[in-house]
Amino acid sequence: MGKVLVIGCGGVASVAIHKICQNDKEFQELCIASRTVSKCDELKKKLQNTTKTKITTAKVDANNVSELVKLIKDFKPDVVLNLALPYQDLKIMDACLETKVHYVDTANYEPEDTAKFEYKWQWAYREKYEKAGITALLGSGFDPGVTGVFSAYALKHYFDEINYIDILDCNAGDHGYPFATNFNPEINIREVSAKGSYWENGKWIETEPMEIKRVYNFPEIGEKDMYLLHHEELESLGLNIPGIKRIRFFMTFGQSYLTHLKCLENVGMTSIEPIMYEGKEIVPLQFLKAVLPDPSSLGPRTKGKTNIGCIFIGKKDGKERKIYIYNVCDHQECYKEVGSQAVAYTTGVPAMIGTMLVMNGTWRKAGVFNIEEFDPDPFMEALNKWGLPWKISENPELVP
Repeated sequence: MGKVLVIGCGGVASVAIHKICQNDKEFQELCIASRTVSKCDELKKKLQNTTKTKITTAKVDANNVSELVKLIKDFKPDVVLNLALPYQDLKIMDACLETKVHYVDTANYEPEDTAKFEYKWQWAYREKYEKAGITALLGSGFDPGVTGVFSAYALKHYFDEINYIDILDCNAGDHGYPFATNFNPEINIREVSAKGSYWENGKWIETEPMEIKRVYNFPEIGEKDMYLLHHEELESLGLNIPGIKRIRFFMTFGQSYLTHLKCLENVGMTSIEPIMYEGKEIVPLQFLKAVLPDPSSLGPRTKGKTNIGCIFIGKKDGKERKIYIYNVCDHQECYKEVGSQAVAYTTGVPAMIGTMLVMNGTWRKAGVFNIEEFDPDPFMEALNKWGLPWKISENPELVP
């Protein structure tokens, strides 16, 4: 039995918190903290009569280390689950270090002034966390997260070495809007409009945004256009999975989304450079975020499925082998269960699982680790139990 402090109260946090409350044998106490405490209170009210988990709420500014430290000292959690913005990762890691409390997140740090996300800032904490005797588990969402667990599982049970990994993220959900993003618009648009890249023979190969397109026939969904993007787990998997020659990441996008995005880009609305407007400095992308539909409001109107998984090619006993491990999730089913669409669900469930495994000591070693550095079996078992069952295809269609 343990105590968890969840920082953040957006769409993903809401799913993780629902799942923490469902898992009340493990989670004895939960504190939900955010800058907008009314959102935390609302969620508490909705959930407190459905669970044995004792829920409290708190107001905190995740950019303020001393505020975070005070909250951690007051609540005394076993683990802090960071579901705030990626820009706040290092501040929360600092607070955990100061209070010697385990840390879990779902997305790696990204400085606010450059759309550049990589692990170097968080990996720089390795020695400090080792000395403090605490665990930092990085990227316990779906991608990164489950994709790393799938990789470790494939290596453990199916391969002696893995040479090629293609991570495929397909969202075939339809929310009925001409343009909306399924998670934080600022993070989503920064990710999509950045240059693509993939890892090959120990180095990065950069591509123009959306330059590489493939069509793939997804199980339970059908054919979809997908595009090569840069994604953070390529960086850690390239180092942690033996035998790797190439890793790529593809995500599906519909034509309407791409046309709108191109138009917004052309008129400067996706820029992160501040501009002066009526005597005030504003960031165009942050203004755009304010006028777009809130991703957490898409749940009731989104229909269809997601399919996220990894195709592995490697060797077992000297012979080539290929497998595809994936999960299919239904937007409407997720909404019925926890009031969210599948994109938030597929991130929130693994966030709870990673936190549980660190909290109960199943995954615990001092230092900063990516998810594929732990034994994948207990996580894979928990995915089946907590709503993200996976499937394995032993003769998948490959991506050219």
